[in-house]
Amino acid sequence: MSIPVIDVRNVHRIYESEAGYMHALRGVTLQVERGELLCIMGPSGSGKSTLMNTLGCLDTPTSGTYRLEGLDVSMLTDDELAELRATRLGFVFQSFNLLPRATVLRNVTLPLTYTDTPRAQRRERAEAALAAVGLPAAYFDHRSNELSGGQMQRVAIARALVNDPAVILADEPTGNLDSATGKMVLNTFSRLREEGKTIVLITHDPEVAAWADRTVHIRDGKLLTDEEEREVAMRTGGRGRT
Repeated sequence: MSIPVIDVRNVHRIYESEAGYMHALRGVTLQVERGELLCIMGPSGSGKSTLMNTLGCLDTPTSGTYRLEGLDVSMLTDDELAELRATRLGFVFQSFNLLPRATVLRNVTLPLTYTDTPRAQRRERAEAALAAVGLPAAYFDHRSNELSGGQMQRVAIARALVNDPAVILADEPTGNLDSATGKMVLNTFSRLREEGKTIVLITHDPEVAAWADRTVHIRDGKLLTDEEEREVAMRTGGRGRT
């Protein structure tokens, strides 16, 4: 059997503050296979952002294990974690997080400046990533603040792709887009999944979740059981991937 790209086992995350302890994740166990488009759904405060930060190696579990491509990330130093984020993880955010006055190509090549990629290859790889998300070459030298919302999100996805990551983590990627533009972005994710990319998408929108191969629900820091999942499916009309 192949090793899961993501393998989370009994992960807890507890934060300490002046108000006391907050148990953000409670025994989360989750595996994601290579080439899978997984959706994580949950209301505000459910723990989905903490889980995303854990999967993105931006936060560390209080207990439990997380293996990315078989590598136990708890054994890595801060520098090694930074390299892992730069080379094996791609991030897509609701607010795009592009440099507004930089060109499209500059935004996409930015992650490559933190690697040993030769300068001569950076433009080539950026252009390939932009082609993969369907942005026409005529826009490559535009500043990102000259683009539409959908075009900016495509640039953000290309930036996440440029290092050929093991996993793309997308946090509410259609949250700032109208429905037609959001569908265009979701089509891009669907096409990337068909090409073998592993994608984890966080949303609170059942219509977005319908594009996923599999959806898991998180509530109060715990993933729901199969029975609880079935109850959610019944309430939402049993929608699955279309």
